[in-house]
Amino acid sequence: MGPQRRLGIYIGCDSPSIIRYLEPQTGDVFTARFADCHFDEKVFPVLGGENKQVGKEIKWYVPSLLHLDPPTKQSEIEVRRIVHLQSIANQLPDAFADTKTVTKSYIPAANVPARIEIPQESGRADDTRESKTRLKRGRPVGAKDKNPRKRKEVEKHDIPKIAESILEETNHESNDNDEHHEPEGNHEISINYIHNGKIWDRNKMDEVNDVFSYLLSKEIDEENEDPEPKSVYECQKRHDWIKWKDAIQVELDSLNKRNVFGPIVLTPEDVRPVGYKWVFVRKRNEENEITRYKARLVAQGFSQRPGIDYEETYSPVMDAITFRFLMSLAADENLEMRLMDVVTAYLYGSLDTDIYMRVPDGFNMPEALKSKPKELYAIKLQRSLYGLKQSGRMWYNRLSEHLTKEGYVNDPICPCVFIKKTNSGFVIIAVYVDDLNIIGTQAEIQKATNYLKGEFEMKDLGQTKFCLGLQIEHTQKGIFVHQSTYNKRVLKRFNMDKATPLSTPMVVRSLNVESDPFRPPEENEEILGPEVPYLSAIGALMYLANCTRPDISFSVNLLARFSSSPTRRHWNGIKHVFRYLQGTIDLGLFYPKNINGQMIGFADAGYLSDPHKARSQIGYVFTIGGTAISWRSQKQTLVATSSNHAEIIALHEASRECVWLRSISRHIQTSSGISLNTEPTILYEDNAACVAQTKEGYIKNDRTKHIPPKFFSYTKELVKNKDIEVRYVRSSENSADLFTKSLPTSMFRKHVHNIGMRRQQDL
Repeated sequence: MGPQRRLGIYIGCDSPSIIRYLEPQTGDVFTARFADCHFDEKVFPVLGGENKQVGKEIKWYVPSLLHLDPPTKQSEIEVRRIVHLQSIANQLPDAFADTKTVTKSYIPAANVPARIEIPQESGRADDTRESKTRLKRGRPVGAKDKNPRKRKEVEKHDIPKIAESILEETNHESNDNDEHHEPEGNHEISINYIHNGKIWDRNKMDEVNDVFSYLLSKEIDEENEDPEPKSVYECQKRHDWIKWKDAIQVELDSLNKRNVFGPIVLTPEDVRPVGYKWVFVRKRNEENEITRYKARLVAQGFSQRPGIDYEETYSPVMDAITFRFLMSLAADENLEMRLMDVVTAYLYGSLDTDIYMRVPDGFNMPEALKSKPKELYAIKLQRSLYGLKQSGRMWYNRLSEHLTKEGYVNDPICPCVFIKKTNSGFVIIAVYVDDLNIIGTQAEIQKATNYLKGEFEMKDLGQTKFCLGLQIEHTQKGIFVHQSTYNKRVLKRFNMDKATPLSTPMVVRSLNVESDPFRPPEENEEILGPEVPYLSAIGALMYLANCTRPDISFSVNLLARFSSSPTRRHWNGIKHVFRYLQGTIDLGLFYPKNINGQMIGFADAGYLSDPHKARSQIGYVFTIGGTAISWRSQKQTLVATSSNHAEIIALHEASRECVWLRSISRHIQTSSGISLNTEPTILYEDNAACVAQTKEGYIKNDRTKHIPPKFFSYTKELVKNKDIEVRYVRSSENSADLFTKSLPTSMFRKHVHNIGMRRQQDL
């Protein structure tokens, strides 16, 4: 908490961003980040050799750095805190001798307790009013102490009088500076807090959605020991500046080639030009190897005004369920899959409004305009640019118009799937922004790629092996989809890559509400501090559960309920899931070839899965050829008065999903000329009364008269129209049990195998 800088002699570097320096007073060698160092190039001390003499004695006057870290009363108090803490630690037996008990924190600067008893020296003046530094507090993630720091105020009787005055003085001083104190309330810092400074309010994130989990997964994918540069200046200081320079030039050439920029004009009075920023990223493959350097000049779209600078912004993208269905279709019909990337896709879109942007650095101003300051001018955009709110929509409209003109068809039920059928075969183009997955017969795929290359600048990436964070393995027996690389990265990011594996993602819950480890926080139970990345862990796990790991869906959904107020019990549940993933890193979905599989559904409900709020759990899964393509595990929003009531609601939700899946498969198979199975989709349910009520419709009696008739009528009409057929199945054979409750190991493994999950080493 005191001054963090010290004088030293630069002696070399460990990496482009880490330097090594010698402290002359002790002879110790330290490392530091290059960006944190200040170099005095007027003094060059000589190191080593008896014949070398220093011209003059160097006086290492440490207080000479006080202009960088001025001493304040706050820093002195913090130093005394640390000294007293060290004296307490030295009195503990084996305090730091056992290295296994010493845990590593994600944010070392936050490893200081919020409050500590400190003996105060008497006679200190307290009339000075100096600038105060922000108090940082926290505890190492995963610390095993049974009594970690409380988030609430420490009771007065627990504080000696000798320390109470210091604590009150500290609180008074920290409250004087509203700009720098740590945010109060239930907050959590992100896993990359050092680089991005993000702080999340847990109270505003009761439900971690798919968008949050996807953004979190991108942070984990891009996180490494060598972070991406944030500006051109940082690029110039790196060892790979040549590659970044080439990437910048490629971007400028693309902008000029697409005629993105118009003339430079004086900014109109009623126009607010948007800003700009350079974004740098290194593209990596499925093995986390750098494939290319990418630079983007983006507009700062946050300054755009709705109704003036843009109208509509929605741009559809392919969802994960549709992609899994297409992969199952490709495996079943023995089709080829090819991935293509559109170079600078957003630059092809035309703007629907006039947009002006500040003149970027490096642009040559015309001689006639140099008489006035550059800030008075703006450059008019003639095409959409990355960062604008409507850019995604403009690109989709441009691509859709081009494909439709060639004879491709799509449907509002899946607007990002374009299909064209010819006499020689068919081709399906699945669009996710600028990534195009092309599926079909070989001749038609070649025609489609040639047509796209004639209009857009494309990169042919060959057979689809890595797309949307999914690793796709093509074998002789079928297609295997997994996320092993992402799984390893998640475990390493949360320091669980060396944990002992477990056989299930969750312990079997107790029927006793009081002893349930996943009960809500109790009145006097401690809430985890901001240094514990609970939200980050939930987001990372949810991305896995939504894409290729349905086996952890129930566990993640249950733990996500406590995102606003997690406790140590819930954090142990997170680590339990991590330990299960450690033992099943290469587990994924396997879609076999030539099985002519029919879509089958399983529905189930976990009655009173949340007994504390009297809520039950919905669970369903749909498979094609025995492998899952769609699944869901979610707490019901209604209070079910019986297990039959809960099962009826679950069957209703599964029926709705079934209608959508049948619409997608009907459109894709009909448009492609693939034979369509007109038989009703079989939907299995393990509640005999629910199956009977579905066939007979709403029956008014004392046990069912309170249930809304819509839950009966909708499913009954689907049965009547022969869209679905509800059948009874024993609970031990119902694969949806995997999504409604924690199961014993043998039953858990059985259901995991029944929904088509396999290990890569077993294929």
